[in-house]
Amino acid sequence: MKSLITRSLVAIIFIPIILVSVYYGDNIFYIMIFMISILCVYEYLLIMKKYNIYNSIVLIISTLFFIFSYFFDLKNSLILTLTLILFILFAYEIILGTPNLSMSRIAIAFIGAFFIPMALMHMVYIRNSHNGLEITLLIFVVTWISDTTSYIIGSNFGKYKLAKNISPNKTIEGCISGIAVGVITTIVLHYFFKNTFPTWKYIILGFIITIIGQFSDISESLIKRDGQVKDSSKIIPGHGGLLDRFDSYIFLAPALYYINQLFL
Repeated sequence: MKSLITRSLVAIIFIPIILVSVYYGDNIFYIMIFMISILCVYEYLLIMKKYNIYNSIVLIISTLFFIFSYFFDLKNSLILTLTLILFILFAYEIILGTPNLSMSRIAIAFIGAFFIPMALMHMVYIRNSHNGLEITLLIFVVTWISDTTSYIIGSNFGKYKLAKNISPNKTIEGCISGIAVGVITTIVLHYFFKNTFPTWKYIILGFIITIIGQFSDISESLIKRDGQVKDSSKIIPGHGGLLDRFDSYIFLAPALYYINQLFL
């Protein structure tokens, strides 16, 4: 109960800040996601510290990548960007001259230097796209309500573990309830969005947001189990770290951006 109260109080403080930044969009939303991205990368590197990753190099690359992605629209040249980042990481390992476990370091550094900022940058792309305000609000609100439902139902009624070796606190009951309530929330929200899409599209979006969001959440748990930590950090009381709070968007943001571009 104490944990739930702490989580609720923190949510009351931060949710309005996020919603205001989403509403105004443009540079305000970009700056918020930029700060979140850098802190998420930093927390990821702390989790992976046993691999002795060159944190400063990864943070510099991820920062520059996020900045250039905004001003030069790198989503249209991701292969070139990916190749350049890999070139830098390989070059650093060659200069370092310690081949033992070098490929492990490159792979882990690549996730921090490229994948995490690239994924979160898609939140900005979504906000700047057609129907961007509605979809961005939908992502945040549905994810929050779905996560909260999963947490409450799983904690109080969950019996069957969803992935006990990866995320021991997650249950099948919590997962199903989170999806169900998330879809219902999506249907309810569509009445406030002046019917941007037909109802059936909102239902599909509800399933996509909740299922991919939970997959992203478990994926981050996999990273934490490898790093043998419970939370990515203690920066947010009752919630853990920023990566713990924004892990749902790692796979969700790119998926929804391209779904929006192709089908909505």
